[in-house]
Amino acid sequence: MAEMDTSSSGGKGKHGGTKSKKHSTRVDMTPMVDLGFLLITFFMLTTTMAKPKTMDLIMPKDTKDEKEQNKVKESTALTILLGKDNRVYYYEGLAQDPNASADPNFFKATTFANKNGIRDEIIRKRDEVAKQRNAKGEPEDVVVIIKADNDATYKNFVDILDEMAINRIQRYATVDISDQDKTWIKQTEAANGVK
Repeated sequence: MAEMDTSSSGGKGKHGGTKSKKHSTRVDMTPMVDLGFLLITFFMLTTTMAKPKTMDLIMPKDTKDEKEQNKVKESTALTILLGKDNRVYYYEGLAQDPNASADPNFFKATTFANKNGIRDEIIRKRDEVAKQRNAKGEPEDVVVIIKADNDATYKNFVDILDEMAINRIQRYATVDISDQDKTWIKQTEAANGVK
């Protein structure tokens, strides 16, 4: 077999030195594995896991005794009704009087807009009750009653609960909507041309 001369002398003669052996370039990866596990362990122990985003709801206890039920004053209550197409209706008080709707400014409509929306009305009522509380020296706070119509969406319900958290409303309740409230919503929608 033929053999090629690859020496640096160009084939003119033999080089006087000895030929060195080529060593393999093998890298020992054992320390890298140890380092990898140390880093994984470090980051697992020092990171914070994502906390679930939930809202705490305080549910009242069930009771059949009328005297033990929480009573709400008419002057501190704001009732919010959730309708279809992201519409929000509201009135002040509990509207237990059937003639309450005789006043044309009683039942009002708004939206979830940042300006001139339901947030402004919640803030206005909260501040109004705070002034009454300070004037009378009574430990009262605004109470928001939330009623959702059958056409309201789950998103609207979550949005109104977010408004309670944003505006720091401590006392609010979700209540079934009454037939009178449904009638007022239909009358307001008919007056505004909403189908």
